[in-house]
Amino acid sequence: MLLREVEKFLRENDIPATRFGRESVRDPRLVLDLRRGREPGERMKRRVEHFMNTYRRSTGE
Repeated sequence: MLLREVEKFLRENDIPATRFGRESVRDPRLVLDLRRGREPGERMKRRVEHFMNTYRRSTGE
């Protein structure tokens, strides 16, 4: 589930939810909307996953 992965990423990297949404898909409300039940499309899921993977590689995790 995407929300679970995002929440874990936010905790591990100490990133505010609005910053994550803005940097990953240019939507500062992304995480709030996911928490409220928003179902992202496949394209958005891929963008979010790509952002998390890229971020992890750049920080050495």
